[in-house]
Amino acid sequence: MRVEVKVIARAKKEEIEKVSENNYRIKVSLPPEKGKANKRVIELLSEEFDIKKKDIRIVSGETNSRKIIEIDL
Repeated sequence: MRVEVKVIARAKKEEIEKVSENNYRIKVSLPPEKGKANKRVIELLSEEFDIKKKDIRIVSGETNSRKIIEIDL
């Protein structure tokens, strides 16, 4: 499954908001430096879908706030 994600870094509160079927807005408290925010996004999605982190990968947008993420369910 592929999802589009808009990441908001340095947020006061971490949360995942489902905007549409395959579109999410994710707020993380970490800064977008050295992949910290990306790592946290993967952790949050792992908890949300109750799957292992290794089953989630960023396909596109590694250094952008808009990402395409592939999830193996």
